[in-house]
Amino acid sequence: MKELDAAREALATARRHLGDGDGPEQVILFDLAQMASAHAAARAMLSYGEGGEVERKLATVFAADVLHEIRARLDGREHLFGLEQGAVPGLAAGRDPALLWGLAGEPGPVRLDDELVILRDTFRRFADDRLAPVAEEIHRQNADIPEAVIEMLAEMGCFGISIPERYGGFATGGDEELVGMVVATEELSRGSLGVGGSLVTRPEILAKAILAGGSEEQKSAWLPRIASGELMVSIAVTEPDYGSDSANVKTAARRDGDVWRLSGVKTWCTFAGRANLLMVLARTDPDRSKAHRGLSLFVVEKPAFPGHEFALEGMEGRAIDTIGYRGMHSYEVAFDGFPVPAANLIGEEGRGFYYQMTAFSNGRLQTAARAVGLMQAAYEAALRYARERSVFGKPLLDYGLTRAKLTRMAALIQGCRQFTYDVARRLAQGGGEGELEASMVKLYACRAAEWVTREAQQIHGGMGYAEEYAVSRYFVDARVLPIFEGAEEILALKVIARRLLDDA
Repeated sequence: MKELDAAREALATARRHLGDGDGPEQVILFDLAQMASAHAAARAMLSYGEGGEVERKLATVFAADVLHEIRARLDGREHLFGLEQGAVPGLAAGRDPALLWGLAGEPGPVRLDDELVILRDTFRRFADDRLAPVAEEIHRQNADIPEAVIEMLAEMGCFGISIPERYGGFATGGDEELVGMVVATEELSRGSLGVGGSLVTRPEILAKAILAGGSEEQKSAWLPRIASGELMVSIAVTEPDYGSDSANVKTAARRDGDVWRLSGVKTWCTFAGRANLLMVLARTDPDRSKAHRGLSLFVVEKPAFPGHEFALEGMEGRAIDTIGYRGMHSYEVAFDGFPVPAANLIGEEGRGFYYQMTAFSNGRLQTAARAVGLMQAAYEAALRYARERSVFGKPLLDYGLTRAKLTRMAALIQGCRQFTYDVARRLAQGGGEGELEASMVKLYACRAAEWVTREAQQIHGGMGYAEEYAVSRYFVDARVLPIFEGAEEILALKVIARRLLDDA
């Protein structure tokens, strides 16, 4: 598509023109990362558009919206990016009201091979039958995830999707393996972001870190039990004063004979109460000037606790109340000389930051898949309501603005979905392939989820603001997506923009 080709050339020029900076330049670099991520999504959607007439139309709508976003971010400031005015063309065909009218209610085929279709259908039925019926009560009561749900997910093999077969998981390698993880995560999140979609992510992150740096004894001891669901996992990296700046964490680990003693505070440790294992990043070298080179990664074992708080000798946790994303509970955890066996240090001392980052690429991809699942749930609710609700004597679906909204929602969801598939295949190749795109898809899909859930709520009108409709939960759940697993500002400035400039 020549319009996207022109946008690609413009972004390449901007990358060569811009320099790194933390002053006013941050505004420009943030927009560069957003534009590049949107463009990458549109490129991934192009191959989908070759699959048939509906696919072509949806890809056209998606590309038109991406180009519109890029043009809006450049408008009046082209010179700051080293560009001439009009360097990025629009795509009027994709914004034609007649096209948007005709596509309303058509989400497009997903286009997966037969094995992945079976996987998708299996998890979709589970989400409909087991997650959706309990999701609303858990949200309103801020209750725990039922043990029955965890047990059923374990029986389905959800916690071993990315763990190799030799350690009790189901990973066999191949380009489509991570696509399967994305498909399962999307469908679980469609049922409930807080109850199902996020349960898979934490075991995924710890398993990847253990596979990257752990000893054979550690792999054999923990991975089979994670894969079976016997051991639930929480990630304890973020600190109150250091959110995404994990290289500067203060939680310290001091060697004391055959144990390490942890002292410090971690926050936003999702599922820390129920979890049996915490993945803790701690400073083992007191020299703060070494930054990430002085950090090590530990597996901290603990009993499972129900409810919103727990206490052990040397460790206490309390749940942080949140507006959405309820069920798993996010904790602040304080350590005061808590002993961790020396054998629970993952890999080499001082290499913890690197093991963590190896795992976070998959976590960001999964978060994008969670965003897609949440968007899909919101879209289906909006389409259903538009068909059932009559205003001024005719269904909402018969109004042009409603139809245009639904079409743009469907195109955006499909674009994000195809982007996640593309990134999954890239990451499966290993060797650093797809790591930049994993940050891009997380950045783009999570912001998209906010817009889709907002529009779905708007289509519901006043009832969208009522808790009796699930769309109000979708809206508050979506708000967490651009914040956790890498805040969008950090991803845009410190990861995506920096990498784009380095590559240029």
